[in-house]
Amino acid sequence: MVDDFKSRGGSPWGSPPGGGNGSGRKGPTPPDIDEIIRTAQEKIKKFMPGNFQGGNKPILFGLIVLLIVWALSGLYRVLPDEQGVVLRFGKFTSTTQPGLNYHIPFPIESVLTPKVTKVNRIDIGFRSERDSGFSSSGVADVPEESLMLTGDENIVNIDFSVFWVIKDAGNFLFKIQDPEGTVKAAAETAMREVIARSDIQPILTEGRSKIEIDTQEIIQNILDEYSSGIEITQVQTQKADPPDQVIDAFRDVQAARADMERSKNEAEAYANDVIPRARGEAQKILQAAEAYKKEVVAKAEGEASRFLAIFNEYKNAKKVTQERMYLETMEKVLADIDKVIIDKEAGSGVVPYLPLPELKKATN
Repeated sequence: MVDDFKSRGGSPWGSPPGGGNGSGRKGPTPPDIDEIIRTAQEKIKKFMPGNFQGGNKPILFGLIVLLIVWALSGLYRVLPDEQGVVLRFGKFTSTTQPGLNYHIPFPIESVLTPKVTKVNRIDIGFRSERDSGFSSSGVADVPEESLMLTGDENIVNIDFSVFWVIKDAGNFLFKIQDPEGTVKAAAETAMREVIARSDIQPILTEGRSKIEIDTQEIIQNILDEYSSGIEITQVQTQKADPPDQVIDAFRDVQAARADMERSKNEAEAYANDVIPRARGEAQKILQAAEAYKKEVVAKAEGEASRFLAIFNEYKNAKKVTQERMYLETMEKVLADIDKVIIDKEAGSGVVPYLPLPELKKATN
């Protein structure tokens, strides 16, 4: 139909001959669809062999659709808990972060998306039933992993768990062959090193936290030397006991040591109670003695001063002083004695007297 319009000098859009728009004015010339199709076919022929004219157009369209689908197959999504690892002909090239990403479609490039936030656990020295797929809580000891020599030449049976995550997916997938085996071997080596420079007593009591921290640091250093792409998040000791063959005797020793500590603490408490009281009593006695000393000295000094004063008066008036001293002494001596005074001139005319003091005592 386009050819018919051309043969009549018109256009497929109904423009009048001569390029007018029906009103006597010239308008824009519409594109030639056949020319566009021919141009596209020529460009495609440069890249695709064969003749795509005529009835081969559906084949060309199908190939274009397949090409578009193949190109779109390179789109991939990395989840928040994953990390993308791009492989080009099977060789690691780069890592991609969570989100929508693109790679050259298969078979040129492919992508692995391991989960990097999942916390993995490895038990050393024991195997729990969860490792065997059972739901019970039984635990089997593995002596060849758990028995270790301490720094003071004792043997300790220690079980612990190592928790780890993937921090670099590329190194994790291609730098080490057996990640779990590598972590296990590094953890056992690190724990033996830490135990070998520690005494048994801190291992069994308050030193576990330091052992866990030191072990985690050594494991991480070993894995970083291997470029393993693994990060150790925690080392957790499950138990630390003497070997089963001597554990009863060791517990008896521990009980005796606990009794010794308790007796020592009780003795210290008694000493802390008695010694301050004894010191207080001693201080009290010292203060009383000091006060008595001052009292006696002061009294003696007073008596000496009084004696000196009387002595000075005695030197000035001996007779008067002697009489005064005699009277003062007799006053003290006769103060509480019943006295009967008889006139010396009465002679033999002494008559019986009424014992008034005795009658007074009887009345009372």
